[in-house]
Amino acid sequence: MDITFGFNVDPRVGPAAELAGLARTAERSGFDLIGIQDHPYQPGFYDTWSLITYLAAKTERIAFTPNVANLGLRPPAMLAKAAASVSSLLGGRIQLGVGAGASGGAIPSMGGADRTGKHMLHYVRESLTVMRRALDGGVVRLDGNEVDVRGYQAGPVPPERIELWVGAIGPAMLANVGRYADGWMSPGSAYLPPSKVPAMRSVIDESAEAAGRDPSQVRRIYNIFGGVGTRSGRGFEGPVEQWAEWITSWTRDLGFTSFVFWPVAGDPVRQAEVFGNEVIPAVRVLR
Repeated sequence: MDITFGFNVDPRVGPAAELAGLARTAERSGFDLIGIQDHPYQPGFYDTWSLITYLAAKTERIAFTPNVANLGLRPPAMLAKAAASVSSLLGGRIQLGVGAGASGGAIPSMGGADRTGKHMLHYVRESLTVMRRALDGGVVRLDGNEVDVRGYQAGPVPPERIELWVGAIGPAMLANVGRYADGWMSPGSAYLPPSKVPAMRSVIDESAEAAGRDPSQVRRIYNIFGGVGTRSGRGFEGPVEQWAEWITSWTRDLGFTSFVFWPVAGDPVRQAEVFGNEVIPAVRVLR
């Protein structure tokens, strides 16, 4: 599986031209993907799908994913419809990161169901089933514990297969990744340091094998916080060469195949340029 690189664009309310400029910089600098977090209950954030659609219209090549879409507020059939529609309008360029959307009461504050425990696990698993069927086309029907879809004709079918990537950290949700998903979107590195990854990787691998799947076909995406050449004390910080060595080791030792860079230190435009034009080529050389 080829290594790919993404760049985080925060959906903070602000001048549209600045957000579009940052997305174009990421595209021009060689990133493959832009990830946008999804917290609709934050008054200072734009709606993620609206922002993805806007930025996609301002760029030409780069792909987009919610990182990750909040299933608690986005019903799976409608989420698949949105992803398939945007992909069809763009001729591709969409992947679909999804997650339970744990929010400490924020989901019910917007009218979403307050699912926890096994109810949330069932909901995510059943949502993945609905979304996969919907994205592949045909009639979608599921009489589940948490999702009740009574038979609708899905469409449009996206021009390129949309992968389903699941944000997960607990063992039960990681098992869902191994059994049902195309990829794992890790929590940010501030919450998941490299030392904690092997145990999670094992859960995904074992669950995939138990389901008759090849674990190597489950993409692993690491959300990494930091800055290139910065000294803020926030996240991973170091020169280009250090970043290239880190990413190479995380690929080799932890099994990550994709990385989403969150520039939590320094100017985001400059960080996109340095990471894209210098770190990514340095990683390619080491690999």
